[in-house]
Amino acid sequence: MKYRLTDHTADIGIHVFGNDLKELFENAAMSLYDMITELECVSPADTQKIQVTGEDRPDLMVNWLRELLFLWTGRYQLVKTVKILSLSEHELTAEVKTEAYSSERHIIKHEIKAVTYHQIQVYENDKAWEAEIIFDV
Repeated sequence: MKYRLTDHTADIGIHVFGNDLKELFENAAMSLYDMITELECVSPADTQKIQVTGEDRPDLMVNWLRELLFLWTGRYQLVKTVKILSLSEHELTAEVKTEAYSSERHIIKHEIKAVTYHQIQVYENDKAWEAEIIFDV
């Protein structure tokens, strides 16, 4: 995983890294699900295509992660893998592999309520891309 937890009062913050923008968005997605469940217990059974839009890269990141979180909170699907198919400043298309939640097989580590805009950042540094994201728990 290319992320680390950051200190944030009452919420969970992460700092995500990627060699390029696609990898950053993939790592952010997997970071979200790494906080929700034990990923090694998830065996992908279904493939879904996801498309999201945003006003800019930070908005796109929030919308992307909200859509992924909805797979868990609205459909009880856990994400195992993510592949970004196309990505621009305002649009993202991805393929995700999921498995339906089973209380007998899956461990839920954190209940994440929402992806927030609070202190959201998506930026390029000298060699890579980084993002700061806060989740409401």
